[in-house]
Amino acid sequence: MSEIYVKRVKSIALQLNPEKKTDIESLFSQFSHSQNGEFAEAILEKGLIKEIELLSNLSNETLTQIIDISKLEIRPDVLELVTQEEAQRYSILPISKLNDLLTIVVVDPYNIELFDLLRNRLKCTVRPVLTFRKALQETIKRAYNPEQAQIEEVLTQAAATPETENITIEQAAVEAEREINLQELQKEDSPVIKVLNMIVMKSLKDSASDIHVEPFEKQTRVRMRVDGSLRETNILPKSIHNSLVSRIKIISDLNIAERRIPQDGKFQVKYENRQIDVRVSVLPTIFGEKVVCRLLDSKNLNKTIDQLGFEKKAEEIFRKSITSSYGMILVTGPTGSGKSTTLYASLREVINPTENIVTVEDPVEYQFEGINQVSVNSKKGLTFAASLRSILRQDPDTIMIGEIRDAETADIAVKAAITGHLVLSTLHTNDAPSTITRLIDMGVDKFMVASSLICVSAQRLLRRLCKFCKKPTQPLPPVSYLKQIGFKDEDMQNLTLSEPVGCSACTEGYKGRFAILEALEINDTIRKMIIQGSSHLDIKQYSIKEMEVLTLRRCAILNAMRGHTSLQEVLNMTMADDM
Repeated sequence: MSEIYVKRVKSIALQLNPEKKTDIESLFSQFSHSQNGEFAEAILEKGLIKEIELLSNLSNETLTQIIDISKLEIRPDVLELVTQEEAQRYSILPISKLNDLLTIVVVDPYNIELFDLLRNRLKCTVRPVLTFRKALQETIKRAYNPEQAQIEEVLTQAAATPETENITIEQAAVEAEREINLQELQKEDSPVIKVLNMIVMKSLKDSASDIHVEPFEKQTRVRMRVDGSLRETNILPKSIHNSLVSRIKIISDLNIAERRIPQDGKFQVKYENRQIDVRVSVLPTIFGEKVVCRLLDSKNLNKTIDQLGFEKKAEEIFRKSITSSYGMILVTGPTGSGKSTTLYASLREVINPTENIVTVEDPVEYQFEGINQVSVNSKKGLTFAASLRSILRQDPDTIMIGEIRDAETADIAVKAAITGHLVLSTLHTNDAPSTITRLIDMGVDKFMVASSLICVSAQRLLRRLCKFCKKPTQPLPPVSYLKQIGFKDEDMQNLTLSEPVGCSACTEGYKGRFAILEALEINDTIRKMIIQGSSHLDIKQYSIKEMEVLTLRRCAILNAMRGHTSLQEVLNMTMADDM
């Protein structure tokens, strides 16, 4: 709030309530210059002046119109002119824009500096109008977070229902174990169902990969993973937690009476004419059951290899390997690095009516037309190894294994690759060369590894800088530091890097992700090194110096130089190429 506004609030309060002068002066002295807004709010909350009286005086002094915005609907393109953070910080809200005239709702009509800033930034005339403080705060929340506002409205309605009994601590423990009212959780107008629907809808709109419902002592937190990072989206009252979890269990076909052991299930959502599978994991914690929902969007199936963002050289090596008639291709990386998407894109490249393609997955993430998919069921004895043994009797041409987890699966996969099948699978390793030694450590013979492998690749997902708000990094880090982390001498010429800012179109300066790939083709020299027992460091040194393989760090640096991602993201997601 501007200093003029605070002085006018004080002056108007003294004018209307001279008998309260001592209280007003005392309150004014409690707040520093940086707490102007707090003084204005405090004087209203203590009833030293009525807000309608204050607005009337301000309106007469500044010739500013007073409006009621409680029912106002604001177009998204108008909201984008001011970020939610700016709206909350300055207590302003854009409500309409006609040609070059922008109308904004304010509490402080004297904040000329702010109006000038908006005028210069948006290249338009700014017309302020006055409104009530609480109405503005609620409208900002509703306008920028419509789903959250709906949830709060539903919860307010639910909270308004009178309680029929008082529950003591002992009774509360019994209440938590009592059977949930199933009929209530099946009604479409149930508050719990509305809350869950809103949470799922928001996650789909934001392209989230996971939803976390986390119970704590006094509240339940809802977080979503967007572009690889978790962010808080909702805080729900603890009283709704058990009912919300039970609703998720019902639609996931899980046992709602069992709350002491982990459970896994799934349900489906129809969104924008496509079917989205939701994989559910329920885990008991000290304050209740935590639920994680993994959203498996079928639109990822439509991606081809050239849409994944690989460097041209790495893409050529990878494409060459998947056209082989036999051998093993491994895609490695941590959980959430896009390995499954890459494998499905590879299957899309090789699928044709003359090929018998079979996959074994735990579980089947995406249903793929034209491919035989097997879902692992360890409880019933259908393990990766058991599935593979049966698949080899099904006359397969190409086999995709969701993950090589144990020595038996690795051994069967290698033998399948040697005996005339193309095998694609994943492993959890840091880079391509260490994948080779990982297979040997699992007990696979060195000769078998050397004979079966045709390509090993490592993959990561980097967050993409928002094209609307990214800015050049100024000043650049020292040249010595850049060389230390992997930049080359030729990179220093006309080097430009970008960094995140953050705007209404992105999340913390990033929007979306892209893949980087380190592809290592297994040639005769590397096969000899494998048989001779060379370390992964020796193989890595040879691949960089002799084969000029683009490592993950180098791929990330190239994308940072193009302005696709930030230097911080490069350091966070890739390891240095120590030779």
